[in-house]
Amino acid sequence: MSLAHVFLACSVVGSLFTLNAYRPVRLELVSLPAFFAGWLTSELPLHHLAWEAAATVAFMAGGALDAPAGVIGLGITLASWAGLVGLAVQSSRSRAVLEEALREALGPDYRTRMAPGLVAEGDRRDWRRLVLPWLTFVRPAPDVEKVRDIDYAGDGRRVHRLDLYRARTHPSGCPVFVYIHGGGWVVGDKREQGVPLMLHLAARGWVAVTVNYRLSPRATFPDHIVDVKRALAWVADNVAQYGGDANFVVVSGGSAGGHLSALAALSPNDPEYQPGFEDADTSVAACVPFYGVYDFTNRQGVRGEGMGRYLLERMVMKVPMAADRQAWEKASPMDRVTEAAPPFFVVHGTNDTLVPVDEARHFVDLLRRCSRSPVAYAELPGAQHAFEIFPSIRTLHTVRAVERFLATVYGEWWASRPQAAGEMPRWQ
Repeated sequence: MSLAHVFLACSVVGSLFTLNAYRPVRLELVSLPAFFAGWLTSELPLHHLAWEAAATVAFMAGGALDAPAGVIGLGITLASWAGLVGLAVQSSRSRAVLEEALREALGPDYRTRMAPGLVAEGDRRDWRRLVLPWLTFVRPAPDVEKVRDIDYAGDGRRVHRLDLYRARTHPSGCPVFVYIHGGGWVVGDKREQGVPLMLHLAARGWVAVTVNYRLSPRATFPDHIVDVKRALAWVADNVAQYGGDANFVVVSGGSAGGHLSALAALSPNDPEYQPGFEDADTSVAACVPFYGVYDFTNRQGVRGEGMGRYLLERMVMKVPMAADRQAWEKASPMDRVTEAAPPFFVVHGTNDTLVPVDEARHFVDLLRRCSRSPVAYAELPGAQHAFEIFPSIRTLHTVRAVERFLATVYGEWWASRPQAAGEMPRWQ
């Protein structure tokens, strides 16, 4: 095969990645490959453009354009580059979508109610992380320290460990943010997800906690949520020694972690999920689930059979829904929604091929009909599953929107306290 034909083949493959980022294949059998193909392309389009440009220059230097196939390849490549630039523009539009979601849920004047000590507009390091996103996992923020592998269950098992992020200045009385990783209830680790958000919040006065929990197929539901509740109980009893205020705890997570965080927020102090620590207070002040699964029973038919039959039935629940529908309903956040639900900020992407966006739409609709608390919902155009795992344009805007949402909820909580006449703390 000539160099020109190799260039043409590479151009076609690159263009297919770009096309899949815009219009991902939604057939269930290929939903996972479609996710991986579209995920990095949609979140790092300018990085893709940079390495493709370097490769194109190398092909051109080798004479790839000396044959018609190379010229055709260049045309396809240029069209793909235009698409990559469009993806970057699409990502930047998330800012307006997120802001509108907050204004709709919290009111157009919500910024006047934000806790000023929890918000800092602009951070040059955010843009440096956009250029080298992988450094977030290698070199965390210099003003944030990480306390690793705290045993929250007291049994010495690695599966019952949590990590904690806090400002190096060690402020006290900080609100607490608990993040639960995803991975389909079968894989994942506390070190891998939610890092950009936790670093951002910790630098602004939060104590951020990320939790491991027992995984299937070894674990059977409700083992997963029991561990999350046990971690929340640890927070209530111990976070003060790390500068946290156990009176204000927020829970968050992505994918399976979105499910577990929503379920934890909607089942406060449920003794069934707190065996041996029934008296612990596991209630939370707010919940921010990302691209979560909110209905195990799939009553709206938004998911294919694969997740329900092969993942949930065989590996997570280990009982057919027909044999014990009540257990599947108890595991579903949608069946736990009441008027007492805490404030929610639900975030989902329109291009999610693993958990369809309709899952979030139905959940938000139910929350808004039942809950007395504000419910913000941001449906991000072009976003795939797990979009905010590493820094990207869309992640940056999402992290800042979550910061504003939580600062508003905290500000209103502080104002409602009997001792609110005192000055609100500043942690930065």
